[in-house]
Amino acid sequence: MTSQIRWVNAVDRDELWEGDILDVEVEGEQVLLVHLSGGDVKAYQGMCPHQEVLLADGEWDEDSAVLLCGGHKWEFDMKTGAGLNPTGCQLYEYPIRVTENQVEVGIPQDGQRHHNRFQP
Repeated sequence: MTSQIRWVNAVDRDELWEGDILDVEVEGEQVLLVHLSGGDVKAYQGMCPHQEVLLADGEWDEDSAVLLCGGHKWEFDMKTGAGLNPTGCQLYEYPIRVTENQVEVGIPQDGQRHHNRFQP
């Protein structure tokens, strides 16, 4: 059985520039918004799966779309949410939709916390 999605306004569209990342709290969950060069917008868990460091505080390279966590230098591909160093971890990806004026994040209404942890 699939859970329902609740669409929540995260930010005004003009607050998330192309090539930028932004940390927001949506329905009590830390969410990292990523506006990739070229136009795609993604929404991932906002905390590192290693030790729950805020990912938006890391080093963002918009050209390679790689985010380096400020805690222990873990690297993530922001096109897919996949861990690059170390491999084998994956950021939780939220559904997202962009309207003319808003960036909306879909929060599953399943009663779960939407945050992957790395299990070596």
